[in-house]
Amino acid sequence: MSTPATSPVTVIGLGLMGHALATAFLADGHPTTVWNRSADKAADLAASGATLAASVQDAIEASPLVVVCVSDYDAAHRLLDPVAAALAGRTLVNLTTGSSTQARDTATWAAGHGGAYLDGAILGLPQAIGTAEAVLLYSGPKAAFEEHQATLRALGEAGTLYLDEDHGLSALYDMSVLSIMWSVLNGFLQGAALLGAANVKASTFAALAGTAINVTAGYVAAYAQQIDEGSYPATDATVAVHLGGMQQLVQEAEALGVNSELPRFFLELAERAASDGHADDSYAAMITRFRLPR
Repeated sequence: MSTPATSPVTVIGLGLMGHALATAFLADGHPTTVWNRSADKAADLAASGATLAASVQDAIEASPLVVVCVSDYDAAHRLLDPVAAALAGRTLVNLTTGSSTQARDTATWAAGHGGAYLDGAILGLPQAIGTAEAVLLYSGPKAAFEEHQATLRALGEAGTLYLDEDHGLSALYDMSVLSIMWSVLNGFLQGAALLGAANVKASTFAALAGTAINVTAGYVAAYAQQIDEGSYPATDATVAVHLGGMQQLVQEAEALGVNSELPRFFLELAERAASDGHADDSYAAMITRFRLPR
């Protein structure tokens, strides 16, 4: 009988992330079965002790825990739908990026075939898997998570986090974090473009940009409290003050011949918030605009 430390696991999908997942399970001593449409991607894993399944069904039947990491939910269903009956009595963990609606629909589908379902999100690069830097989020039945928690910790013990019974919550967290990532990266790229007009290298800007990102992160906790309380006292700067800076940013970009779409978008949102009566509130009041549909 296997113990949690040696419990078998299957990984379906061996792209960069799926390969990293399988490698981490193997390194932690778990009998690991793998399957990929292109079997050659499993060659080094097989050499390290993984079992290469001949089919998706064989891969599922090899383990009580089946981890899927493919390009999207449609790809996952193309693989799993024809052999869904094999999921009965097993736990399916889907680490494929998707929406909360897709996660909840897939949970209903899995339950209809007798399988437990955990939806997950990976916040990090493949190189972080199995290290202290990996953060993985899971949502779904708590009993299923607790049953396989010891195995899942192989992917990142310190960052293995259970959220809630709601299957869609991990996907929502994932999308929210991606929103932050793209906002920060786009802001850096905008700044690099502005400074590039003065022949300043992006690598020269990078250190100061990192400092600015860290300073901005300091606003998060205070603004989060204001958002939860629904009150936005301007303890730092008002929306009106931010509006003035945004107008200057737009003008600077246009004067330098640099794309101004991003700062114009900032400006448009802030103008709307001010028109709604939030001109004298803190920037956290902008949440009222983000809560509205387009």
